[in-house]
Parts: sequence; structure tokens; C-alpha cells
Amino acid sequence: MIIAITNQKGGVGKTTTAINLSAALAQKGLKTLLVDLDPQANSTMSFLEPKMNASNVYEALTEDDIHLSDVLRSVESQENLWVAPSGISLAKIEAKLIGELDSHYRLKDEIQSLRDRFDFIIFDTPPTLGIITANALVAATHILIPVQASYFALEGTQDLLDTMDKIKVRANPELQILGALITLYDKRTVLSRDIQEQVREVFGDRVFDTIITKSVRLEESPAHRQSIFTFSPRSSGAYEYYRLSEEVVSRV
Repeated sequence: MIIAITNQKGGVGKTTTAINLSAALAQKGLKTLLVDLDPQANSTMSFLEPKMNASNVYEALTEDDIHLSDVLRSVESQENLWVAPSGISLAKIEAKLIGELDSHYRLKDEIQSLRDRFDFIIFDTPPTLGIITANALVAATHILIPVQASYFALEGTQDLLDTMDKIKVRANPELQILGALITLYDKRTVLSRDIQEQVREVFGDRVFDTIITKSVRLEESPAHRQSIFTFSPRSSGAYEYYRLSEEVVSRV
């Protein structure tokens, strides 16, 4: 299964979900590859030392003699987990690939040779609907949509669904919504409960039962370059992302 974690709205928990869902799946003994497609490279920095990355996803998608398999690195702190690192150079990819006929298929072409090596491949995407996210949607089998429990939570969701429909027409007819994940939920507020109801009205039974609540430990873990499972294994965040991994596996 290839899962693109995407929402063009920023600050909704995409990278936190990519990091911790990948780690949770790897903990189950499932060989997991996390492909960091965000030029901010926060997923990369959570598991790898950036200075050690000679090449990254940018080179794999733009250079003929470098492939995605060449840039993968195993994560020392987590068995069964590999990362395809990102870097600030990825921000130049729109200009690099503009006018190229296969620009939306570069990632799909690279991922084909890796599908049999991994049980799960996770894409962490940037908060845009540009060429990087389009590549992710063309290459993925499923999308997971994090939705922050806040005002304007569903802002832009229709644009994402419209983009998904366009991708399905020709480029990737098999693309499916794996589920919508409510994040940054504050159970003390009426607003969070209202947003939860709104998300369920839009996505119905595709909303995950697991809800990711606001957690200081979840916010702190990236700064320590760890998943929540090594940084605070007994926290609510660790329990919730473990439950999410169970749901994801059950939907395969």
C-alpha cells in the first residue's frame, strides 16, 4: 500500500502523522519507507542527520543517473524503517520540471522498482497542490487526509477532492481515500466537537475512529528528532498513533 498523507492546508499534522504512522507500522515488523516530499524536510530531520544525505528526492526525480533506490537510508533507531530524504533543493522542482511531458509521473516511475521491497510506502507532502503533490497522488494507491479540529478545518478540502478526481480520470484511476484523520483535537472545547461532526458529514465512514488529541509530547518529539514511540512511548500520542496504525492495517 502506498499512502499519500496530504492536505494543502498547512499546520494540520501531516508531517507528525507521516513520522509516527511510519514508525508505528515499522514497529509491527512491517517494512516501511517514508518518502519526504516536503522541501522543509522535517520528516527527514526527525530520523536522519541532514548533513549525511549526499543526495535526496530532488536528485532522484530530476537526474537520469540517480534513482530513488540510491538515496534511501535506513533509520538506526527504528528497525524496518527507511527514509527517502528531502532537502531545500526540492523547492526548485517546479521550475526544473516545467514543460516536461512526464513531470507528473517521475515519482511513480521511481516507486515501481521499490513496491515489492516494502509493505508500506508513506509520502509526506507539502501544503500545496503543486507538482510535488500531483506526483504523490499519481504514484499513491490511497490518500490519508489529516484535518485539524479548528476554524476553517475543511477550507480547501473540496479543492483537494477535485484534484483527486482529475488525477483519477487518467493518471491514476485506482486512487482511493483511505480515510480522514481528525488531528489537534481538544476534547474540552465545543468547537472541536462541532468540527468532528462537520468532518463526518463530509467523509462519512471514511473518518478514522482514532482521533489525535493535542499533545505537548507530540509537539516536542520532532525537536528531539524522534518519533513519539521513542520520545514518549507511554504518552497519549503514542497510544493514538498505535491505534491509527491498527486501523490503517485493517483497511488494507
